[in-house]
Amino acid sequence: MGTWAVDAFGNDYAQDWAEDLAQVTSLEAVENTLDVALQTAGGMLEAPYAVEALVAIEVLARLQGKGGAQTEDSRAVDTWVAARKAKARVRSDLAEKAQQVLELVLAPSCELRELWEDSEHYAEWTASVADLRARLQA
Repeated sequence: MGTWAVDAFGNDYAQDWAEDLAQVTSLEAVENTLDVALQTAGGMLEAPYAVEALVAIEVLARLQGKGGAQTEDSRAVDTWVAARKAKARVRSDLAEKAQQVLELVLAPSCELRELWEDSEHYAEWTASVADLRARLQA
């Protein structure tokens, strides 16, 4: 996985997921992504699924007006959200799933966490995930 930033959008898997999101009009892709991550509860959450889940959670936060910085990397998601924000309502069950997935991403059994833990940017990545969690809860 090519990674260039600690935020949810700064890697190849996130960019691929965001491009696929542009092909759908509902939150089905977000829900499916969260469900896949939740299916690993109790086991190892593989890095690609964790990355995709973080981007899906960013979609939910942005739909609620709690988005993070808009960057070149977030453009595909920001464009998708802007086209749907007026009509989309984030269901409470999706927000709950997102919180559960964030717990899994930060758990010792998450491969993505392990990868960041082995890097010099672990504290920055953890802060980025904590910021996403805070925006989702606010």
